[in-house]
Amino acid sequence: MVNLLISQSQTLKSSRGWEAGMAALAWLLIPLVAAIAAGLWGTWANRTRKVRGDGPELDGYARFRAAMEKSHEGARGA
Repeated sequence: MVNLLISQSQTLKSSRGWEAGMAALAWLLIPLVAAIAAGLWGTWANRTRKVRGDGPELDGYARFRAAMEKSHEGARGA
């Protein structure tokens, strides 16, 4: 009778250990899945849609400089 109780308690302990191990594995899978999803999203967000040169940015900068020079010259003359 005593041997039967000891073997049952060991069986319960080993099944609880298995459940705890599976719970830990489930909690470790959450960040793993999140990291994979973040990597996929980053790859998708960083894809090349259409190759654009620096032309529009440089044109805008040239217009900005011209406007700043005009406003600066007007301030000196006043």
